[in-house]
Amino acid sequence: MRYVPCAVIDSTLREGEQFARASFSPAQKIQIARALDAFGVEYIEVTSPCASPQSFEDCRAIVGLGLRAKILTHTRCHMDDVQRALAAGVDGINLVLGTSSFLREFSHGKSIDAVIQAATEVITFLQQFPVEVRFSCEDSMRTSIDDLLRVYRAVDALGVDRVGIADTVGAGTPRQIYDLVSRVRAEVQCGIEFHGHNDTGCAVANAFAAWEAGATHIDTTVLGIGERNGIAPLSDWVARLHATAPRLTAHYHLPGLVGLDRLVAEMIGLEIPFTGCVTSFCAFTHKAGIHTKAVINHPQTYEILAPEAFGLTREILTGHRLTGWNAVAARGEALGVHLCPDEARSVARFIKAISDRGPLNQDQVDQCILTMVPRADAHPVSAVVAESEVAYVHSVS
Repeated sequence: MRYVPCAVIDSTLREGEQFARASFSPAQKIQIARALDAFGVEYIEVTSPCASPQSFEDCRAIVGLGLRAKILTHTRCHMDDVQRALAAGVDGINLVLGTSSFLREFSHGKSIDAVIQAATEVITFLQQFPVEVRFSCEDSMRTSIDDLLRVYRAVDALGVDRVGIADTVGAGTPRQIYDLVSRVRAEVQCGIEFHGHNDTGCAVANAFAAWEAGATHIDTTVLGIGERNGIAPLSDWVARLHATAPRLTAHYHLPGLVGLDRLVAEMIGLEIPFTGCVTSFCAFTHKAGIHTKAVINHPQTYEILAPEAFGLTREILTGHRLTGWNAVAARGEALGVHLCPDEARSVARFIKAISDRGPLNQDQVDQCILTMVPRADAHPVSAVVAESEVAYVHSVS
């Protein structure tokens, strides 16, 4: 398959503000915007200037930073909203109006004809100004395909830059998303933006399926924060893209992902999830003996991503009952101690035995290697370790 570039629209400063624990100060918003720009995202989406007086000022302040990324805002498909957005000086306006039967009945009450009429009025007005325009049918996944295509054909004919496909409640599967985006791709000439929520754990997979089907823009947030349990995390999306075609991530400053995730995690008072593809504490950590042997010999055996590409290093854990002698030997080399296979096996047996009482830290492992190797040939270490030796090793700090 020939993969084509896909732009990131990072919505940490819009969707991310809807996360239960997020309440970014103006200074924090600027920090996040600068960090996203330094990483290289193509677009930064901010909260509607209509949300509050401070939201308007924050939007203007971010626009005034002179970033390389284009600044977008997300508004209702309403003249008052878009005029306020224009006053804030944004580069683009992301219009949204619900089209599923749920939203038409229980939210705004408009028919599909009324949706098209409202979109036509606002889009025609915006064409007077040098801004990008996206029109999104909120809850696209649960909108009748006939209704969805009617709306998208109409706004495409008006000359919008993008239509947005929103899996607003995370209902879609990758196959369903692929089919839906393919149908829309066949009907419109403009770009296609995908916004997928993670309610059922498919946000990144659905974003990838949307891209394969022809989406040109993917929405993300740092750490995936957003309404309920959020959308596709930026670092996970980039990891998926990099694993597929590294040339497509060459323009991003990949080492910047770690700092971005840490920055936002600190602001919202959360730890980076251990499931984070690149930025979690264990992303490039190897433990089981069979894994560590292969990784030491050839990292790609158990790594689809190279940690070096993200400014990181892999970690080989040795202080546990699953350790292998190859890992012990590699650690010995790092300490300047060469262990023959028999010596490494002896030390590994020792570590395994005492680790049944609890894992060892790196200093304790190093002490095992440094104190046992000189006597390994003369006094082979039994798998049954004397209490005095156990006490000694656990006393090392």
